[in-house]
Amino acid sequence: MSIDVEKIYEDVRKKVSFQPRAALILGSGLGNFAETVQIVETLDYHDIDGFPVSTVPGHKGRFIFGYVDEVPMVIMQGRVHYYEGYSMEQVTLPIRLMKLMGAQLLFLTNASGGVNTDYHAGDFMLISDHISSFIPSPLIGTNNEKLGPRFPDMSDVYKKEIRELIRRVAKEEEIPLKEGVYIQFTGPAYETPAEIRMARMLGADAVGMSTVCEAIVANHMGMDVCGISCVTNMASGILPQPLSHKEVQETADRVAPLFERLVRKSLAVIDREYLCRKQS
Repeated sequence: MSIDVEKIYEDVRKKVSFQPRAALILGSGLGNFAETVQIVETLDYHDIDGFPVSTVPGHKGRFIFGYVDEVPMVIMQGRVHYYEGYSMEQVTLPIRLMKLMGAQLLFLTNASGGVNTDYHAGDFMLISDHISSFIPSPLIGTNNEKLGPRFPDMSDVYKKEIRELIRRVAKEEEIPLKEGVYIQFTGPAYETPAEIRMARMLGADAVGMSTVCEAIVANHMGMDVCGISCVTNMASGILPQPLSHKEVQETADRVAPLFERLVRKSLAVIDREYLCRKQS
């Protein structure tokens, strides 16, 4: 059954009046960033009729509306995943809602496994491109022309101009920043060593269970997209120890202050030098 995005949006607007200019999704273990925001309004996913609810530990499950410095933001404190049993249409519904609320930019973050053997746990990777071949496309089905075109161009999903700004911020703040390709698998099982070798052969640098489907839908709706992946562990088969969600959360918590600084500074620069310029 197709989701009536506009009806759900009308329900949200009855509960929230704030208009964001940018949207931010906080991944596993990175939810504390929201506690530093100048909060104006909040809305729990439970309180939105027809909205999927996150079931993953470390994902609080609410929208936060407020300011990161002077940037009006809507922040997803916890995302929903395909492996939780939701359809791709449900998983990406929040992106469509945030765009309808007024967000022009989608800033994606996630916890990932390092596929590139030059990476280490705790590294940040600026996403330059993605591989979506192992998940169902969130655009399958009847296309709503009011939301976006039937066949959207995907040649510059993670905007080159925005990536240049983030790289500049990282350099100024002396925060090491890798750059590479993110591949999404469905999860929830971690990948096998053979699957990681395949991912490396395909050109992936980091692997995870989110983000790509969200970027596709944001791009479909004409949003500007950027993303930073926190490499919380090395992917299966690279190191001898088994993988665990506890390791993901522990690494994300350890690097959280650095992550928060990088995201906060990047948002300010993107807003000032990209979004405001586009509006003028």
